[in-house]
Formats: sequence, structure tokens, C-alpha cells
Amino acid sequence: MKTFSATPADVDKKWILIDAEGVVLGRLASIIAMRLRGKHKASFTPSMDMGDNVIVINAEKVQMTGNKRDEKYYWHTGFVGGIKERTKGEILEGKHPERVLMKAVQRMLPGGPLSKRQMTHLRVFAGTEHGMEAQKPEVLDVKAMNKKNTRTA
Repeated sequence: MKTFSATPADVDKKWILIDAEGVVLGRLASIIAMRLRGKHKASFTPSMDMGDNVIVINAEKVQMTGNKRDEKYYWHTGFVGGIKERTKGEILEGKHPERVLMKAVQRMLPGGPLSKRQMTHLRVFAGTEHGMEAQKPEVLDVKAMNKKNTRTA
């Protein structure tokens, strides 16, 4: 028996559209990370970029459980005393609410050059409008997958 290893000719990429309204952030991010890597396919090869292209709309309406809305993201400017912090709630209400979802997905992918390339296949939009109609994306209903994926606030 031989082990199957995919080649670039074997890769079949699809476009997937996900509506994030009312979906729990961590569950959504894990589903997106799995789709970006291609682990949902039977021909998954860890060293190949086999994942699909994912479009997420309504990222500003994503839900969080518990007190996760008050958890902080920290970064340092490089100057003395330059530690900065911002809560997830402040980011969601700010200018770029899609960054919370982007960061959650990025942290669920393994580090390295391959995951950086896979992150380029993710498009996140804060509202309902996206300019990807020409790709004819298939709708993936995350809410119907599991009742725990949604949260009513």
C-alpha cells in the first residue's frame, strides 16, 4: 500500500461564503481554519496548500461567550513604556471589526510560511457587501451545523 501525497495538479479550490451573524467567534474561526488548510478533504496533505478560498460577511456581528468581549489584545511599540492594549469589544465597535476574526483564525493555523499563504485565501468583510460575486461562492451554513455554533444575546 502506498501513501498518497497530493501534487499541485491535484488541488481543487472552491469559493465558500460564510455569514458570521450570530455565530460564536471561536467555533467560526476553527471551521474557517479547517477549510483554509483543506483538512475537510480526503486527499489532505499537510505540506500542500489544499484549502478553499473563504469569504466571511457580517464579521462585526460575531458573538462571544462569557467575558471574552472584555479580554485584551496586547502589543508593544518598541519604545520604553510602549505597551498598548485594546479589548475585543473596542475593536469590534471600532474602525476595523474584521480584525478580531482574522486574528482568531490566524492563531488557529500552524506557524510558518504555508499558513501565511493560506491566510491570503481568507477575505473578511464587516458588512453584508462583498465584491466576490464573480467567483460564484457556495454558501456554508455554519449555524445549521451545530446548535452550539450560535448564541442569542
